[in-house]
Amino acid sequence: MNLRHSALAVLVAVLWGANFVAIDLGLHANGTEVPPLLFVAMRFVLVVFPWIFFIRRPDVSWLAILGVGLFMSAGQFGLLYLAMALGMPAGLASLVLQAQVLLTVLLAAGILGERPSGRQFAGVVLGVAGLAVVAVGRSMVAPVLPLIIVLAAALSWAAGNIVARQAKASSGLGLVVWSGAVVPLPLIGLSLLIDGPAAVGGTLTGLQLVTILSAIYTAVLGSLVGYGIWNWLLGLYPSSAVVPFTLLVPVVGMTTAWLVLGEVPSPAEMAGGLLLLCGVAIAVLRPGRQGATPGQRRWHAQRRDVAFAGDLGAGLGTAGLGAADLGTADLGAGRDTRVTGALADDDADAGRLAAGARVAPDLDAGTRP
Repeated sequence: MNLRHSALAVLVAVLWGANFVAIDLGLHANGTEVPPLLFVAMRFVLVVFPWIFFIRRPDVSWLAILGVGLFMSAGQFGLLYLAMALGMPAGLASLVLQAQVLLTVLLAAGILGERPSGRQFAGVVLGVAGLAVVAVGRSMVAPVLPLIIVLAAALSWAAGNIVARQAKASSGLGLVVWSGAVVPLPLIGLSLLIDGPAAVGGTLTGLQLVTILSAIYTAVLGSLVGYGIWNWLLGLYPSSAVVPFTLLVPVVGMTTAWLVLGEVPSPAEMAGGLLLLCGVAIAVLRPGRQGATPGQRRWHAQRRDVAFAGDLGAGLGTAGLGAADLGTADLGAGRDTRVTGALADDDADAGRLAAGARVAPDLDAGTRP
């Protein structure tokens, strides 16, 4: 990967890592508490509109769109925002949520029958040990319930990964936008039931500027821009060159939380976090994988351009305007050799790994020829 594209990958990690601080600031704006489920609904209204009119529906079933929306978007972010509203530190949340990679490996083994490789199994074991250390350390200084809720968010994300993996959508960003339409109404309804109409109405009529800016940041920069750049890079390079940059997300998250919010994790939380990251790294990184050849990169670029034109055409046909599906990297089947076919599968899986809608990278690496 050249320097410019590496810088873009780092930028995405920074955008996603800072997401957690933005969420925390929006939830606790100027001493007021924003109902977390209502805040998630606000975010996804901005994810969906007006982009859904310009990005065509992904080539998957409505049931897949519903499943991704419920698990990967509503479940993951609803539980994450709830945990942070209950006191989960932003930096620690960015770290613990990475457990979704390990949980996806386990769910893929149980549901899809994808046997994990020895490296992936070792990564899961090490990651679980790290989570246990974090839980013990957290329980010494604060209630452990928010930590459990973040783990539930990671599990929901992992379940969404399985649904997205089975759907095999060619347009990753299209799946994010269209599945995001599932989120607002159910979470607004739940917020009305849990928080009450008075709290919801008071929040909407008295929105703080920081809450509005937080919602815009998480929706536009975190989901649309970040995910668009990410999938664009995956259209040029194999997952082994791009996915490792996701390990920077909790580093950025904990650093920004320290600088902006003054959060300082305990020694036990730091030690457990390092074990967790090592486990994720072992499960994600695959030594000895070669980068894409120039011919493979040209093929991916051509496929990306075809998908780009298709999404743009759909937008023109429905609204008279065009908007690029920046994240589209059509990595479907049709390759003539196992080498490039495996590369396409790797990229499609890895594109869904990070914030919005994602799949843990190459869960079948241990069985692929």
